[in-house]
Amino acid sequence: MWVGIVCDNSNSISTINITSLGLKGTLHSLNFSTFTKLLSLDISNNSFNGSIPHQIGNLTNLSILNFSFNQLSGYIPEEIGELRKLRYLLFGSNQLYGSIPPTIGMLINLVELDLSDNSLSGTIPSIRKLTNLEQLWLFNNSLSGHIPNELGKLNALISIILSNNILYGPIPPSIGDLVNLTNIELENNTISGSIPSSLGNLTKLAGLNIGTNKLSGSIPNSLGNLVNLIAINLAINNLSGPVPSTIGNLTKLQFLLLYQNKLEGRLPPALNNFTNFQSLQLSSNSFTGPLPQQICLGGLLRKFSANHNFFTGPVPISLKNCSSLARLNLAGNLLSGNITNYFGVHPKLYFAELSSNNFYGHLSPNWAKCSNLTSLRISNNNLSGVIPPELGQAPKLQVLDLSSNHLTGKIPRELCNLSSLFELSISNNELSGSIPVAIGSLMELRILELAANKLSGSIPTQVGMVHNLVHLNLSKNKFMKGIPFELNQLQYLESLDLSWNLLNGQIPKTLVKLEMLDMLNLSHNNLSGSIPSDFKDMLSLRYVDISNNQLEGPIPNDPAFLRAPIDALKNNKGLCGNVSGLVVCQDSSHNRHGQKKKHIIILALSFTSGALMLVLIVAGVLLRICWRSARKSEKQATEEHSQEHFSIWGYDGKIMFENIIEATEQFDDKYIIGEGGTGAVYKAKLPKGQIVAVKKFQAEVDMEMVDLKAFTSEIRALAELKHRHIVKLHGFCSHSRFTFLVYEFLEGGSLDKVLNNDTHAMMFDWNRRVNVVKGVADALYYMHHGCSPPIVHRDISSKNVLLDSEFEARVSDFGTAKILNPDSHNYTSFAGTYGYSAPELAYTMEVNEKCDVFSFGVVCLEIIMGKHPGDLISLLFSSSGVPKVSNLLLMDVLDQRLPHPLMPIDEDVILVARIGFACLNETPCFRPTMEQVYNQFVMPKSAMVDPFPFITLGQLLQ
Repeated sequence: MWVGIVCDNSNSISTINITSLGLKGTLHSLNFSTFTKLLSLDISNNSFNGSIPHQIGNLTNLSILNFSFNQLSGYIPEEIGELRKLRYLLFGSNQLYGSIPPTIGMLINLVELDLSDNSLSGTIPSIRKLTNLEQLWLFNNSLSGHIPNELGKLNALISIILSNNILYGPIPPSIGDLVNLTNIELENNTISGSIPSSLGNLTKLAGLNIGTNKLSGSIPNSLGNLVNLIAINLAINNLSGPVPSTIGNLTKLQFLLLYQNKLEGRLPPALNNFTNFQSLQLSSNSFTGPLPQQICLGGLLRKFSANHNFFTGPVPISLKNCSSLARLNLAGNLLSGNITNYFGVHPKLYFAELSSNNFYGHLSPNWAKCSNLTSLRISNNNLSGVIPPELGQAPKLQVLDLSSNHLTGKIPRELCNLSSLFELSISNNELSGSIPVAIGSLMELRILELAANKLSGSIPTQVGMVHNLVHLNLSKNKFMKGIPFELNQLQYLESLDLSWNLLNGQIPKTLVKLEMLDMLNLSHNNLSGSIPSDFKDMLSLRYVDISNNQLEGPIPNDPAFLRAPIDALKNNKGLCGNVSGLVVCQDSSHNRHGQKKKHIIILALSFTSGALMLVLIVAGVLLRICWRSARKSEKQATEEHSQEHFSIWGYDGKIMFENIIEATEQFDDKYIIGEGGTGAVYKAKLPKGQIVAVKKFQAEVDMEMVDLKAFTSEIRALAELKHRHIVKLHGFCSHSRFTFLVYEFLEGGSLDKVLNNDTHAMMFDWNRRVNVVKGVADALYYMHHGCSPPIVHRDISSKNVLLDSEFEARVSDFGTAKILNPDSHNYTSFAGTYGYSAPELAYTMEVNEKCDVFSFGVVCLEIIMGKHPGDLISLLFSSSGVPKVSNLLLMDVLDQRLPHPLMPIDEDVILVARIGFACLNETPCFRPTMEQVYNQFVMPKSAMVDPFPFITLGQLLQ
């Protein structure tokens, strides 16, 4: 007996069911004429390809025909109309194209018609004779034209899904005659006109999704008749007017999506009747007045996204008793009232955003009892009183933003117990006293904003222990004494603002160690002495303000100072320099502060051409170290002795060379930990115990540029690459035997190896995975938009993303990096890794930032899927550009080794998937820039259309 084959009493085959057997091939070898008694043919969920044979019309006894989830292509044959006994015609999720044959309208016994997720075009044919039809699924095609008015004649219809096409015109009022309908989905078309009031006749309707169209007019009162409605999506249209009071009749409603319309007025008090909201999204309208007095956002609430409206009046006191509240967003309104009375203990609440309203009163200690709270933002209100010390007991708090209020008292020491705190923003208040010395225990803190208060005393040295700080703003306070030398430990610091204080003493020379510092503001203090000349080595510094101090002497020979406006330098004791508005220094080479002489790298002309090529092919990054090391100090000036060149920061280059040769046993293969684009990477343990990574270059690498002057300009640009998410280089050695780079060793290894190891992959949880995506995005944003000219990596892949012991990302291997010339096209030979390279590189020699964007998209999906997304990418688009996987659930393609992501990280995972798909657009100009990607991660998340378990790839591809 054959699997999936069933015969009737006459030994004729009646059923063929070979679904999900992994079969391949075409249908053309099948002799359809021999299956005269076949009743059911199901070959779904295999890999059959080719076209559907015209002989399919011979199976006149068929009742079930299921070809869905294959790779069938070509036209739907007109002979399909011969199957008059057919009840189920399921061709969904293939690669069929052309129009829907009008002969389908002859299948009068049809109950289900599923042609979804293909590349079908043309109009919807006449189907008025299909009076038994219960399910009409045509979504995810390229169908155009109007929705046929004759649909209203198909009284048996239960579900209509026409989403994601290019249908236009109005919703036919006749749809209101389909009294058995339970689901209508018309989203993401170009449907216009008003919502027909006849929809109110569909009292069995559970789902109404007509979002993302061009509908106008008001929401009809008749929608209040849909008492069985669970979900209604009218978002992203041009609807206007108020929300009708009759909406309150929909007591079963769990999803109400009205965002991005032109709705106005007050929300109806009848919303009091809603007790099981899962998603309430009202943003980007013009609502006014108070929220309904008794509304309780209960049940499984995931979002209360009412931001960017114009709500006014008090918040309903009943929110205090909403124990199921999980996410609350009322930001950007005119809400008022005493906040002390509004909120109680919410055990499921993880996100509270109440900023930019008119709340007043004191902060309640009850916020600390919200055991799942990760983010509390109540900035830009009228709060008074003290910060309750109990907030230090909130076990999961990561973001606390109470800025721009009227808070008084001291900064509670208890806040330093928040070991997961990522951001502490309490600027623009009336806080006094000193910064608690325990601040040094906040090891996860990235943002510390204490500006514009009345804080005094000295800046505690313990601030230097907060090693992960990126932004530090202590401006507009009354801090005295000097700038702590310990701030030099903040290796990731990008912004330092100490302006408008009472600081004195000299600017510490140790600040030059802040290699990632982008903005420095020391203005309006009482600092004296000269600006350390070593500031010329702060290559990442772009913005500086040292005005209104007592500084004197020459300004450093650094672009940030040389290009600074005079307002950023004025009102000092005696600064000089070659800057408009300053006096020229009298003798810059013999000033009293002993400015160090500039150092010059000399490439010995005695080098043979082969040795010179060997030095040059270290791909920009190697030579960047050479250029920077020569600027560091005279001790590190380049020495060249017969084909030997050493430069390793902080070490004797020759001794280090010998140590590395010994540690790797002359680069024995057993020390290899990875393969780079231009050589192998080795692990070397030095005599004092330090572990470094050593990238040994191949003996011969094709040179892409032999113009030494042009290549030197690229070296100078690459010297700007200092970023927390770019691997840190210590130096290099170029020798007649070996040429190699020395850089930091990262314990976590490469991303691809972590994902390929089940044990490591399970430790690589969703939070860590999202952070790695953000880290790579941050690095590429810096390279594309923070460097001038921009730098393209050209080989972004999982093997070139390294992880430290905490799973923090570093982009590595710049052997193929390209500096872009903004004044011309940038042509180059192919570089990259198969499976990550942008498709246009197969037919063009021009490289730009969008090549990195495509590769980044692949890495995004690889991180959340746990494997390279090659199979998924190949199915994303057909030749007509229509997605082929739109009906797949995101949760089904995620890495199954991890539990499904829960709140709040699920939103970040969805964002990563959405960005990943956007970056994979086949047309480069339609891909986002890395600046747009970066902004997506730092801006507040927009409301999701559906909760995580129901998100499909089709929604992410929109």
